[in-house]
Amino acid sequence: MGASVGRGYSPPPSCSPRAARVYTASDVHRFTSDSSAPWFDPLYEAADRQAAAVPWANLRPCGWVADYASAHPGPGTAAIVGCGLGDDAEVIAAAGYSTTAFDVSRHAVEWCRERFPESRVDYRVGDLLDLEDDLVGRFDLAVEVRTIQSLPPQLRNEAIDAVASLVVPGGVVLMVALARTDATVPNGPPWAVSAGELKRFADSEVTVTEDRSESGHFVLELSRSIGQE
Repeated sequence: MGASVGRGYSPPPSCSPRAARVYTASDVHRFTSDSSAPWFDPLYEAADRQAAAVPWANLRPCGWVADYASAHPGPGTAAIVGCGLGDDAEVIAAAGYSTTAFDVSRHAVEWCRERFPESRVDYRVGDLLDLEDDLVGRFDLAVEVRTIQSLPPQLRNEAIDAVASLVVPGGVVLMVALARTDATVPNGPPWAVSAGELKRFADSEVTVTEDRSESGHFVLELSRSIGQE
């Protein structure tokens, strides 16, 4: 995995979290629980439909997701993990995928529905760490942009297993995450991801098929083995 993990990085503007908003010590304390819901939902509620108050909201799709959608149009089924305000879900749906987008925050999901009232996307409340049965093993494509890194390190393996569980045999996981070296102690949130941690995907027979990592980010396409159910 070829991500450069130097001190600085320049992700595509549409994938870059807003530098003006920093996490506080109080935020970090809230992330120490085993569930992200108590922290994420109040943040979206407090934002009061002002996207500038949500540090990861850019109101346009991640450039790497848009590039994938252009290069690999549907038909097919797609899941968007931690959909936020819905921009990645919309670009995937526009590429011809029957798209389900979920977020642990009820307020985020409601905001998506308000932003895109005519959308074909199935926006729903859902917890990556407690997936509904109808999400498991259903999708040709799972898009995971910075959700794994937003969860405490003690939940990393569980989160990776859950992302991997979404796709059918032969299905693809598109994953974007901040990169760090294995020797670097993560300090977050967000908690950057290491190549060693990403080897966990192989336990689910989900392996890297294309590595477009750059600028301090992992940008990976992974595929589930055809023989795996």
